[in-house]
Formats: sequence, structure tokens, C-alpha cells
Amino acid sequence: MHAKEVTKSSLASIAQGLRTGEIRSADILDHSIACHAKSESRLGAYRTWCGDRAQRQAIAIDQLIATNIDLGPLMGIPVSVKDLYGVPGLPTFAGTDAELSSDWEQAGPLINALQTQLGVVVGKTHTVEFAFGGLGTNPHSGTPVNPWSKIDAPRAPGGSSAGAGVSLAQGTALLALGTDTAGSVRIPASFTGQCALKITHGRWPLDGIVPLSPSLDTPGLLARSIADLAFAFASLDPHTKSITTTCDLSNLRVGIIENTVWEDIEPSIDDNTRKALSAIEKAGSKLHPVTLPCTENVLEIFRAGGLAAPELRAFMDRNFPERIARLDPTVMARVEAADDITAADYLQRAANLKHFGQLASVAFNEVDVLVSPTIPITAPLLSDLANPDTYRRANMLALRNTALVNLFGWCAVTLPTGLDSEGIPTGLQLIAPPMQEERLLAVAQSFERTIGTSLEALGPAPLS
Repeated sequence: MHAKEVTKSSLASIAQGLRTGEIRSADILDHSIACHAKSESRLGAYRTWCGDRAQRQAIAIDQLIATNIDLGPLMGIPVSVKDLYGVPGLPTFAGTDAELSSDWEQAGPLINALQTQLGVVVGKTHTVEFAFGGLGTNPHSGTPVNPWSKIDAPRAPGGSSAGAGVSLAQGTALLALGTDTAGSVRIPASFTGQCALKITHGRWPLDGIVPLSPSLDTPGLLARSIADLAFAFASLDPHTKSITTTCDLSNLRVGIIENTVWEDIEPSIDDNTRKALSAIEKAGSKLHPVTLPCTENVLEIFRAGGLAAPELRAFMDRNFPERIARLDPTVMARVEAADDITAADYLQRAANLKHFGQLASVAFNEVDVLVSPTIPITAPLLSDLANPDTYRRANMLALRNTALVNLFGWCAVTLPTGLDSEGIPTGLQLIAPPMQEERLLAVAQSFERTIGTSLEALGPAPLS
């Protein structure tokens, strides 16, 4: 198989092709490097690019495979990594204006699992500073450009895993590692036409990842399809060997969240979402309107800084007090506001979130999964985000629907539903109770096949 055709193949097919000799990892990396040379100057996905190093690794991997050495499913697959993860030999900036100490290059369990399988890290992608934002902007190192933008009207890529979705769209990576505290893998995936998985808090360890809010942070995956997400999740999760590739949609109980998530929605996003749900209903699923309790209660806490602002402030006071004055102004305002949050306030917020999550979880007594639009707005123009008021409103709207999942303690995926009126991809969010990732991915794969809105059929992103 020609390396260019790899972008049309699933990770499972690529893994099989590598082992039969039909595909070579070195050829895949040649294609990745060519895609980087073609579009990186326009898109700016990477803070650190290590294509030459990755290519040398790929050549060595092909030699190992030729001698029947197989170290795991992700062997030879090019992967981009959010610049919060420690990767030995690569600097970590965490979206800041200066490199962090070498201690932050140490690999945690997730990177160890990837590298033990000889997954090939092609580079570290841009992030919002300390991951504290949902649009993907960064004044220190530059903001990646959404590949679906018009060339003269660049739009936000989504954040905080800002370069992750871009790296997949441009073809430099076939899998991306991000993190998700309030939507930070699902937002960039939705805005760039990819898929993403937000796992349950605590399922995977956070060691080796620069924290934003340890109470809410989760590692996350972005891929070109739900099938690829399932393959990658099964490859990295220590408790999962495989994911069922199909789920009978007939009589599946799908709860459509009716309150909060549709407010201020752009009409074409509303339309795409409802068309996707209509296709699911025609496949036999039973759609049930659901009013989630406590959505406004948890969002009120979130808009006041939630747990993230005081936890990031405490982390910076311990580790980087000298950097606070140099923060991105959009981040600094929320970090400084944490000074007004007392210990009693923080503990009350944490207790309330736990209580509200318990109350909201009763929704799953009546349905198997919940659904919502992933993001109610189109990716904003970067030029508009220079206005602080515009930024704040767009940031909160972009985060609103996804943040509910984190605040309630659930897991979720997003998958594409089409293009909005501005030509930007839209997404459908599927939500499941804690620790039900395997079931969620099985359902999502059936949704993916049923919806029939493949962005691949629409052609590549204009700027990719």
C-alpha cells in the first residue's frame, strides 16, 4: 500500500499491513514529513517537531518487524503528543514562554506504554498555556490555524489540545495524545473534523503530565475515526484487550439532553446534530428527551473558576511563582482571581460537584447513553478573539457542553456530523457513565457507521 493511501486506512489495517510487509513504517514517516513540509508553515500544529528522529526510529522498526519482533499494536504508528506530556529527549513547554526543567521530560505511564510498543512520536503539539482554555490560543508560541479555515480568515483550532486535531488533519500523525479537563480533546477534535475520547477521571494515571487541575484532568485520545480510537484505547488501556466493533442500535436507549446544551446554538450545528440523531432513530434506537439536573449549578461553579483556577494557582505557587507575571493574559486573569477563593470555598465547590454528579447520574437509569451537540458555536475567527470580551464569551460557550461531562464525572466521545454554515466541522457528543469506555466506544462505532456523514467524503481540509 502506498503511504499516501494510509490516510484512508484504519489503524487496525495499517498495523496489519506493517506486519505483512505491505506497508513500511519508514514510508509512513516519509509521508508524515512531507505533510509537515507542505502545511506546517500555514497551520503551526507543533511546538517541537522531531521528524528526523522519528524517521530513524521507523527504519529501525521495519527491521525489527522483518525479523518477526512485534512489541504491540501501535508499533510503527506516527503519534503526536500534546506539549504537557514528558517525552524523553524532547523539551516540555506546557504552552509557556520558556522550556520547563528536564524533570518534566520524564515519561509517565501513558508515554511509557506508547514507547514500549514503539509507537513513533513525531513531535509535541501546541497547547494553551497550562491547558487553561478551550479555543486553542497562545500568544507565546503562536496559535495553530484550523485547517478548515478560509486562507484569508483563520479560525481557532479548539483547545486546549490545540495542535492535536490539526496534526491529524494535516496528515503528520495518525493518532494524537491530548488531555481533557473540560473538553480539551473533544473541542479540537470537533472543530477539525476528528474524533476524540475523554476517559473517566482516574482510569489512567496523570504522572508525567504537567497538571492543570488534578481533580478533573484526564489523558485523552484523538484519532481520525471512532474505530481508530477504539484500537488505540485497547492498545494503551492495561485492562482492555479489545473493543467490540459493533453494537445493535435497535432498542438502544439514547437520551437527548434537552436543557442547557442547545442554548445559543448556531442553526446549522443544530441541524447537523438533529440529522445525525434522526439517522440513529431510523436504525432502531429509541430517542428519549432527558432533562439533566444540576447543569446550571455545576456551570455556575465552572464559570467562577471551578477547581481548575485554584489548583493551577497552587501548582504555580509551588513550582513556577516567577512565571505568573508572564502568563498569557487570558490565563493570568483566572489564575489571579483564584486568590479570592478561600480554602472553605474550594472544599465546598468540590463537595458540591460530587453531590451534583450523583444527582445527575440518575439519568442513566433510563437510558444507555446521553447525547448532545459537542460545541454549540463555530470555530471563532482568530482576529475576533483579540477582544477580551469576545474571547471570554466564545471560550465559555465552546467549553459548556463538554465541561458538563468532566464536572459530572463521566466519559465521552465526539464524532463528526458534517460542516456548519462557515464550512467548519461539527460534532456529536456521546456520553456514558464512569468506567464504561468499552461500551461507549462500541456504541459510537455503530453511530459512526449509521450517521454516514464522513468528512473524508467531503475531501481534505482546505488548508491541510
